[in-house]
Amino acid sequence: MTSTDTSLTGKVAIVTGASRGIGLAAAGALRDRGARVVVTSRDEDRAKEAARRLGDGVVGFGAHATDEDAARACVDFTVASYGRLDILVNNAGTNPAYGPVVDQDHARFAKTMDVNLWAPILWTSLAVKAWMGEHGGAVVNTASIGGLSVAKDVGIYHVSKAALIHLTKQLALELAPLVRVNAIAPGVVRTRLAEALWQEHEEQVAGATPLGRIGEPGDIGEAVAFLAGDGARWITGETLVVDGGQLLGTGPL
Repeated sequence: MTSTDTSLTGKVAIVTGASRGIGLAAAGALRDRGARVVVTSRDEDRAKEAARRLGDGVVGFGAHATDEDAARACVDFTVASYGRLDILVNNAGTNPAYGPVVDQDHARFAKTMDVNLWAPILWTSLAVKAWMGEHGGAVVNTASIGGLSVAKDVGIYHVSKAALIHLTKQLALELAPLVRVNAIAPGVVRTRLAEALWQEHEEQVAGATPLGRIGEPGDIGEAVAFLAGDGARWITGETLVVDGGQLLGTGPL
């Protein structure tokens, strides 16, 4: 039986970048607790397919994370359809800027920052102005342990996630007391975005992880659902590390 603190019955959520991986798992965890969920993807067919996979209570909506018109349309659709918007999970992310920082160009830098940093600002602003600012709500941002450490070849991505962690604190301060804003910081998780970190050397990564394995999307989805629910009602401005203990060692590979 679901306790009062973990139930999300009657709540409505949007999860961006939810066609697969962590976003899909987060949407599933919210749905399992009773929330109605709108999942987004830049490809509408993928968004609708993700909704079909998750089943009743989930709807797909095509919206690229940085497309302001599409984001506004998604938020408006959600409020018009369900009469509320209680939870926003800013999960969409990208990492096109692989290699040393000094070798990156502005286009790859800008794309990384637009998706990983500007999009959470955009979607949070729209959600607050459409519903949360008057009625309350919870925002969860998907950061990374890379935002808390350094590693070769993923510097721009790590900088974007470090900025997102700081943004989480800033928004928590500005939007209190009605809106809580927190972040999760996953370690190496079995997702397509993180394939370069684990696919060719999963045993090595698992061996360097105190809990003995790489993460699964469901591990992160559960953390998102916790931060979105009433069990976290006195938590805001925090970043929850979910990494199997990877930061206890030498940091992300």
